[in-house]
Amino acid sequence: MQEIIDQYINYLQIEKNASRYTIRNYKTDLLDFCNYLASRKIISLEQADKYLVRGYLSYLMKNGIVKRSIARKLSAIRSFFKFLNREKIIDSNPLASVVTPKLDKTLPSFLTLQEVEKLLEQPDMSRPDGQRDRALLELLYASGMRVSEIVSFNLSAIDLERREIRVVGKGSKERIVLMGIPAVRYLTQYINSGRRLLLKGRVSEALFVTRLGSRLKVRDVQRIVEKYARKAGFNKAVFPHLLRHTFATHLLDHDADLRVVQELLGHASLSTTQVYTHVSKSQAKKVYIAAHPLAKEL
Repeated sequence: MQEIIDQYINYLQIEKNASRYTIRNYKTDLLDFCNYLASRKIISLEQADKYLVRGYLSYLMKNGIVKRSIARKLSAIRSFFKFLNREKIIDSNPLASVVTPKLDKTLPSFLTLQEVEKLLEQPDMSRPDGQRDRALLELLYASGMRVSEIVSFNLSAIDLERREIRVVGKGSKERIVLMGIPAVRYLTQYINSGRRLLLKGRVSEALFVTRLGSRLKVRDVQRIVEKYARKAGFNKAVFPHLLRHTFATHLLDHDADLRVVQELLGHASLSTTQVYTHVSKSQAKKVYIAAHPLAKEL
């Protein structure tokens, strides 16, 4: 099975041009599924039928795996068997009649403008890593970029004068993201001072670097955001993607066009962006109930 999985991963890399994060997650999910097959004494993928797949889903639920993770695992397995069927490795796709678990609809959370401002004020600007962190936080909020995008692009992708960044997102789709004057100001300071001090004469194409001069990784950014959220005294989970949610919600709260927000976020489908309109309506309702003198009596 490992050899066939390797063929599939190669297909994802070359033909589908999938991101390394998609490839990593799919590989992990497929290996988990294969381990389940092995525990059931299944030695060939041809033996896998819809009942076995449903048994696997039931096994995941009994082990406390959340529906969203189960849906992702099923998506990986579905894509894998579709590939096997296309390559004539199996005669039929056992997942053709397997339904994806219905996901609970949850609205993405976001920060208020006051919370964003408090978070941005936390880094110590007298330190080179503080300058880096302030520029990073400013850019996450100003651009709405995914954390995987923000750690991947290079210094050459930034046009500070035009306040633009050339980003390669999911599926290797290129887009231009914008940033405001504060983000440009802190980026300029970091590039001219903090970044040079962190590199200590070393050469790197990456914009955001560690104290050792290497490129920041996704987990590094997660730790940085979590660190300053704790320092700001927030009593809720704050993570890089929350700033992306906040970016989109704040734009729509100030009457930005939905399709413009879609373009800035790099969403392939408008329906993906529309979830933020529901967030805005939810926020509007809270404001209404808090502000209207008779709203609480309704």
